[in-house]
Amino acid sequence: MSSSPNPGSKATGSNSRPSSKDGSKKNIWSSLLDSVANGKRLPEKNLLILGGTPESQREFLETFSADTSADPNLVNDKRKGKTPPIANQFALGYTYRDVLDADQEDTLARVSAYLLSEPSPSFAPLLKPLLTPQSVPETLVVILMDWSDPWTWIRRLREWIRLLRSVLVSLDDDTKMVMEETMTEWRDRKRGIDANAGASGNLPNSGGPVTIPLGPGEWDEGLGIPMCVVCQGADKIEKLEKDHGWHEEQFDFILQFLRTILLKHGASLIYTTPFLANSLQSLIHSSLGIHSLLKRQSLKHNVIDRDKIIVPTNWDSWGKIRIIREGFDMEGVSTAWSIEIQDPPEPLDQPAQPEEDNEQGEDGTSAVTVFEQTIQDPKRDTTIAHPSTIKNANKIEVESSDLQGFLTQQLETLEQLKVKDEKDRASEPVPSLEMSPMDDEGRVNEHIGPVQFNMGGIQVDADDMLKKLRVSFRVINPSNLPPWDKYLLMCMQDREASRAQRKEGTPSATPVDEKAHNKALASFFAGLVKKPNSSPRGSPSS
Repeated sequence: MSSSPNPGSKATGSNSRPSSKDGSKKNIWSSLLDSVANGKRLPEKNLLILGGTPESQREFLETFSADTSADPNLVNDKRKGKTPPIANQFALGYTYRDVLDADQEDTLARVSAYLLSEPSPSFAPLLKPLLTPQSVPETLVVILMDWSDPWTWIRRLREWIRLLRSVLVSLDDDTKMVMEETMTEWRDRKRGIDANAGASGNLPNSGGPVTIPLGPGEWDEGLGIPMCVVCQGADKIEKLEKDHGWHEEQFDFILQFLRTILLKHGASLIYTTPFLANSLQSLIHSSLGIHSLLKRQSLKHNVIDRDKIIVPTNWDSWGKIRIIREGFDMEGVSTAWSIEIQDPPEPLDQPAQPEEDNEQGEDGTSAVTVFEQTIQDPKRDTTIAHPSTIKNANKIEVESSDLQGFLTQQLETLEQLKVKDEKDRASEPVPSLEMSPMDDEGRVNEHIGPVQFNMGGIQVDADDMLKKLRVSFRVINPSNLPPWDKYLLMCMQDREASRAQRKEGTPSATPVDEKAHNKALASFFAGLVKKPNSSPRGSPSS
């Protein structure tokens, strides 16, 4: 006998598969969705990268996301093909990077990077949507500089500050309020010290927080957003020193100028070198509030190594800047900077020409002009340092003139020298020859000197031999003389005849008897090959 289904059993069966009206189903799906959302939810951080070129911006991102673990090959294999592309060729660029923990397994945060190369006022509307009440506390402004042109740094920095101020002023009241709270929090990191955090360098057993008052020039021009200035390519410092004759005075002046300006905005400063591990990651992570769960990263200042400078926020002061080099006017630079950044941004066409600030530069009220008069482009002006600031600056390079102008100037100089030489020759008396050198045998002989020749290994003076032959000519029969003496005697006779003819001024009546000369020479050489008591070689004996 069949019975109808039990309503209780039906209710039990329906409980195993609850209907859509049951609240348990909603709890299951909400918990699943919440768990998935929490798993994918990462701390969102923003980097607003200003300045540089597309290449230098890529270099910064590579250094920022580089692996500093003990086994970089493992990370490279894991990240191979997963690096997000960078779109920074036109206007406002974008990319993102995931920050991994020390074990390279857990993701600590996702950093969205917005990139802008030029401080043009036309780009201000692109920056405004990036600053909201939610994004401001998680945003860091990074301004890129490069050691290839340090003489443009202060002018570029001024234009970027002007652009940021123009954008921040136009934000709504809610965002401005959050910016004020953010700046107060950053400023209080120096002023307020936790009494219980003795491990971090705070004062223990002090009875409460210790308040450190702000020094002169600190945080008096806060922007509302944390800022960091990155000077890339510090390896080029050595090139500036070797190729352009820069000295420690120039590098110290740049460092003092930058630190004085950045102290007013509460900004940090770091010099970086490509392909070299440095503290850039620690500085950026600390500024964004990214902290490793496994490894505590320490951020230490460095103001000793000129190519590894790092000045964290809230560390610097006028006293620390002043000891770098005496004579730097921090008060004047600080005051001038506060005045200059109030103006609206200007086009950055010629960043290295201090003539654009002549109206203020003569009175010393322009910080940019003071900097550019001291740190000048070696290719534009060989005077690297301004005489009033740095003494004994030597010119290393010489500017060459135009080729045609140089040749024209040289031609005029040659013409002047030619005219001068002609005048000198015309004014000098013409020397008169009283007698011909040939008419004075004594002068000729004195000029020529004695005539000598080697005879049988003996050096013989011809004049002395002729004198002896004159004496022997009178007492000895010439036919009895040896062949060489006969030849010399004939030469002496010809010489005496020529001398007499020149003295009388009459031409020679009879030509020189060349046949007799040849005969005398032949007899002489025949006598040389003869030996005593023998006939000449190769001829029959007589």
